[in-house]
Amino acid sequence: MQLIEREKALELLFKYNETESLRKHGLTVEGIMRHFADLYKGNPDEWGLIGLLHDIDYEKFPDQHCIKGGELFREAGLDEEAVRAMQSHGYEICTDVKPESDLEKVLYTIDELSGLITATALMRPSRSVSDLTVKSVMKKWKTKSFAQGVDRELILKGCEMLDRTIQDIIEECIVGMRKISESIGL
Repeated sequence: MQLIEREKALELLFKYNETESLRKHGLTVEGIMRHFADLYKGNPDEWGLIGLLHDIDYEKFPDQHCIKGGELFREAGLDEEAVRAMQSHGYEICTDVKPESDLEKVLYTIDELSGLITATALMRPSRSVSDLTVKSVMKKWKTKSFAQGVDRELILKGCEMLDRTIQDIIEECIVGMRKISESIGL
């Protein structure tokens, strides 16, 4: 995969995502992807970069999500493998690019899940992932009125693709988020 420097990637993230929540989401997904890269013996720099920039087009081009992102990736010097990886997280939502590699399957699975975990952490007195448990996240998972925009079925499809339980994926996401908790304010 053709990479760009993280500093350049951060510039792109900030250029195309002006809201703090989307910037933090990119940083969160980057951290989780780096953690999963270690588990799957992937390249943490590649996995992290795709996680950081996966929603590059979401704020400014919501009607072209994942499509405009491909153009922006190419303009930045990223190759087609990176474009495909980014586009796969929109499978059956805004693209027909089915996740195939471990990187793609993990991104597809954890993208929305990271939002549910973040929302759960923010509801705690500590407002942190440091004391967050899988049990707490599962309780919120089962409460359909909590984080209603999170597509739980999509997340479960991703877990199935990875042949892992939702509890296992949540646990690993929490571990990944703890590693970067200071930079994401959790």
